[in-house]
Amino acid sequence: MAMTIHVDIVSTTREIFSGPAEMVIATAELGEVGILPRHSQMLTRLRPGQVRVKIPDGEEQVFYVSGGLMEVQPHVVTVLADTAEQAANLDEAAALSAKQHAEQLLTNRTSAYEYARAEAELAQAAAQLAAIQRLRKRK
Repeated sequence: MAMTIHVDIVSTTREIFSGPAEMVIATAELGEVGILPRHSQMLTRLRPGQVRVKIPDGEEQVFYVSGGLMEVQPHVVTVLADTAEQAANLDEAAALSAKQHAEQLLTNRTSAYEYARAEAELAQAAAQLAAIQRLRKRK
């Protein structure tokens, strides 16, 4: 039997996932990180992107997070995000629409604030689409 680590993925409104995992892969601020059981302690900010959880039966579950924090302890990983959702529950049409809207805002920007907000919206929409595409590849 493989070693496991307990994983909790929580949004501001509810718990998205709680259970054992063989590995967790997340999009951290400085790049993608892989967490195995007995990983050293770590606290990192997450960018909008995917959190992939490899569960003991060999399956990989894909989640989208809008950003947040990930705390790693030797036997527990906790992901705290404003928005978190299973990739299977994401609406591809809404993500495409949000991406187009953000791209339009980038071209029509009038202030630095609007530009930064449009960039953030574009990053979130792109991350949602990437999670959906990853899920499709697995099927």
